[in-house]
Amino acid sequence: MVNNYYLAIDMGASGGRHILGRVEQGRLVLEEIHRFSNGPQKKDGSLIWDDDLIFREMKAGLRKCSQAGKIPVSVGIDTWGVDYALVDRQGEVIKPVYAYRDARTEPFFKTAIPYEELYKTAGTAFQPFNTIYQVLSDKAAGRLDKAEHLLMLPEYFSQWLAGDLTGKKYNEYTQASNTGLLDAKKKAWAEGIFSGLGLPLGLFKPIKEPPYDIGGLSKAIQDEAGFNARVVMVASHDTASAVATVSSDALYISSGTWSLLGVSGDPVLNDAARLAGYTNEGTHGGKIRFLKNIMGLWIIQSVRHELQDKYSFAELETMARETEKTAKPNWTVDVNLPQFLAPPSMIDALKAEYQRTGQKVPESPGELAYCIYTSLAQCYKVAIDDLEHITGKKYPSVSIIGGGSKDGYLNALTAEYTGKPVNAGPTEATAIGNILLQMKQANDPAVKDGYVELVKNSFDIKTVKGK
Repeated sequence: MVNNYYLAIDMGASGGRHILGRVEQGRLVLEEIHRFSNGPQKKDGSLIWDDDLIFREMKAGLRKCSQAGKIPVSVGIDTWGVDYALVDRQGEVIKPVYAYRDARTEPFFKTAIPYEELYKTAGTAFQPFNTIYQVLSDKAAGRLDKAEHLLMLPEYFSQWLAGDLTGKKYNEYTQASNTGLLDAKKKAWAEGIFSGLGLPLGLFKPIKEPPYDIGGLSKAIQDEAGFNARVVMVASHDTASAVATVSSDALYISSGTWSLLGVSGDPVLNDAARLAGYTNEGTHGGKIRFLKNIMGLWIIQSVRHELQDKYSFAELETMARETEKTAKPNWTVDVNLPQFLAPPSMIDALKAEYQRTGQKVPESPGELAYCIYTSLAQCYKVAIDDLEHITGKKYPSVSIIGGGSKDGYLNALTAEYTGKPVNAGPTEATAIGNILLQMKQANDPAVKDGYVELVKNSFDIKTVKGK
């Protein structure tokens, strides 16, 4: 039997990658075939995505598959949540495609449906960048008047590969659940929210759980790529794909630009969950990711960039360990504060918060790194304490997945602060989950008994214990 290649296009807010996967001798083997930079662009005072650049890079990655003679049977795309493209009746995109860090939602953030009421239905966290507030901004700007379709970004990119931006029949469940417009229990659009806000329900399609096939590559894409493949809607929210790699009863942190900390199960829509900042988002198998968004490695990424990328992450980690030897305990701030979302200077924002809270202000790169890492670990501890209180369940360990699972210092701090052993890996959890969903769609025998065993047999999971 010839083992199939599957191609995951894993799009992050700072970069994208094309990763091929296939099963060899019972193990899932990955190969990165293409990598490119991505990030919000400033244009006319707004933060937007350069979707034309993204499409060029997507095609470049497909060509590299062809050049390598490694032709995938299918392609799946995952991205972050909440962002979307509007498409008119002629199939043209209504530009720009806004980025979630843009400030356009601020006038609508606290003036829409009272959040207490919204949470009882949608169960999403109170975040200014949520889709619901972006759509309200587009309504006020008149952009919805011209729109016929609203495509969440992975739907937009996938329909573009298939050559038909107006042919979407469904909204993929994991992305839809992240909008603030879905009834978390019914897994259907919350008509009361739409009518209450005067939003057109016709922009959206019925909900469908992944995986499912939306067609082959368009003729134009085939000509450029040199092959055809099926386009599969996977669990297209990147965290939903990532958690396919852990057991259904695991407490996990999907660690990257954001840290998504949670468990899988049924919706939790009570006041305790709302007040603790927990959200209910869909995952594979129709379950809910009950989780909290924590600012994550965005802060250390921003500081490193502000230091002209002079230091590698490994060097910053080493300097943080040195700082730890002389640092006072509890030298932390709340990394979830809104001033850390998109400040002009992350270093200035950190220093200002330490000054405001009456603490010693970190000055050196090592002090800044140490404060960021310990603040993250402290945030994890608080979030886990809240989660265990809300669910009434104790979790014996923490699974850290995604790129941040390579950060040995943060893993050790997490084990120390939470008092739980940390199981770190796989690092490529999102791409792996994306591929696993494609394998399910293809009825690949390697996943007939589920995903977790294949992951355990294929990737190194390191256990880290606290001091």
